Amino acid sequence: MPAYNEAECIVKSIAAVRNRFEEISDDWEIIVVDDGSTDRTREIAHQLANERIKVVGYESNRGKGSAIKEGFRYVTGQFSFLSDSDSEVRAEQLGEYVRALEASDIAIGSKRHPRSVVKTPIIRRFLSLGFNVLERILTGVRASDTQAGLKAARSSALYVIFPLLSVKKYAFDAELLAVASLLNLKIRELPIQVELQALFGPRNVFRMLIDLLGIAYRLRVRRWYQKNLLKMTKTYKPIIPW
Repeated sequence: MPAYNEAECIVKSIAAVRNRFEEISDDWEIIVVDDGSTDRTREIAHQLANERIKVVGYESNRGKGSAIKEGFRYVTGQFSFLSDSDSEVRAEQLGEYVRALEASDIAIGSKRHPRSVVKTPIIRRFLSLGFNVLERILTGVRASDTQAGLKAARSSALYVIFPLLSVKKYAFDAELLAVASLLNLKIRELPIQVELQALFGPRNVFRMLIDLLGIAYRLRVRRWYQKNLLKMTKTYKPIIPW
């Protein structure tokens, strides 16, 4: 669970995830990664830490991608869930994600699933759809929605994917699923409940576009992912480090 300046909602978010996992299993852990917050996020999260809730982090903000990769270093379970810490995305039927991983490598929440409940501004829906169409064309990703803030995967699949990922911030999810598609991993889309109020600023849209073009360049032009599948020794250094 990557968190950046989420002091106002981190307690609620941790409690919500904990309650859902307790409903389906007695073997779980939550790893909160403080992504260089400047507020009391880490301090508050540490107050909730115990043998099941781990809190890790670093001093400077690096982005969601870096936070998730840092948190994955502490994963010990068979399945890993990637969840935002702002409580905007909810999976009321978390057990369905666990069951999906019995026959799939990755299960993702999709705002375009027919059973999803989505409350978000029209302009954000339009931008999300446009981004998905573009990434399908540029990267061949096999998913109708890569940006929803809930994903689950077999940890064994992430061990293969993560060393190849370069995006630290805006298009991390797109790169993750593009590499998963390249590896022919089975991706299943499941329903979520989403309530998004914030709008994308022009700067964020531009950066996501640049990140996406970088993914396409590494995939289609340099074929960097394909060449490094067996090496797993280094991460591509993007031309524009955000």
